[in-house]
Amino acid sequence: MKFPLDCEENVEKSLLFWLSRFVKYKLNSLSNKELKDPKALSQVTFALTKGASSLDELDTLVKKARNAGLTGINTYFNPLKKMVELLGYHRLYSLKQIDEELIADFLASATGGLSDATKKNYRIAMLGFFGYLDRQNEDEGTSHVFDIGLKNWRGVSGSRGEKLPEFMNEEEVERFLNAIDTAAFKTNGERNRLILKLIAYTGIRVSEALHVKVREITQEHDCFVLRIRGKGNKYRVVMIKQHLIRHHLAEVIKSTPCKEGLLFCNRKGAMMTQAYVSRIVEQVLFQAGIRKAKNGAHMLRHTFATLLYRKRKDIVLVQEALGHASLNTSRIYTHFDNERLKEAANVASELKPHT
Repeated sequence: MKFPLDCEENVEKSLLFWLSRFVKYKLNSLSNKELKDPKALSQVTFALTKGASSLDELDTLVKKARNAGLTGINTYFNPLKKMVELLGYHRLYSLKQIDEELIADFLASATGGLSDATKKNYRIAMLGFFGYLDRQNEDEGTSHVFDIGLKNWRGVSGSRGEKLPEFMNEEEVERFLNAIDTAAFKTNGERNRLILKLIAYTGIRVSEALHVKVREITQEHDCFVLRIRGKGNKYRVVMIKQHLIRHHLAEVIKSTPCKEGLLFCNRKGAMMTQAYVSRIVEQVLFQAGIRKAKNGAHMLRHTFATLLYRKRKDIVLVQEALGHASLNTSRIYTHFDNERLKEAANVASELKPHT
């Protein structure tokens, strides 16, 4: 069923109408593997069918869908929400005035200082939304085609602009691990120690650690084996020596009743946030006297990968341990191979100046 591109009232009303329909479309197409509250999601989709009366109301509906378990909706809605807010300054009289140049201008102003990954999400959201409009609008029996491809948008720097990740050296890692054991956490000390050690010793992503379930932890000889669900719902297995976390794990399982069988949760039994984990990483780094340009929890993953490559010189092992889809993603850690760099320095030192 197609609808007119422009509503009778104004452009803001038109954008709100189409954004509501697009959100409903995405909610029906996103993976529901993590859906926790089907009733809440049903209420959201019913409300979207009637249409949101304001951007704030739509924002509230999206948050309800996200809390119900469809977290992926944020990837699409947040950039589009910001687009709607900024387009208000252009005083458009029709959605047909929106073209690729206008969207490129919006991306240039809205994504400055953001990471390449976030910029790519913005681009994906724009392409998804306007592609949806191309297929669904009707104007005198035909569709208005925006044909927005953003092929020439240069906001994403690509591999040439890729920065080397921040990481700790071995001495700093030892200080960090010691600080975990001595940190004076106000609450949930064993839980906090366990999640930090789990990330530091295995290199799993923070989001992966937060989704670990107790039933997905088994024992094999002197190791704990964890089944990890990574990006794209791809599973892999990681191992950690039992003596490193045995005490923390037993205490957390015994004293922290979490919903959905999760290993880590807050006081209400719900999943912890990535922001909280990053804050306790910063707290422990500060206590250990370690200063880095980026102090977030993801730095622990970079540290694990860097030390793993330095000690084993096996880039495929790094790829498998970190769950990278492409070996090229793992190659960044070869940049920290000091032994190879020393070889380059030795070659240079063999050059003798003419006398």
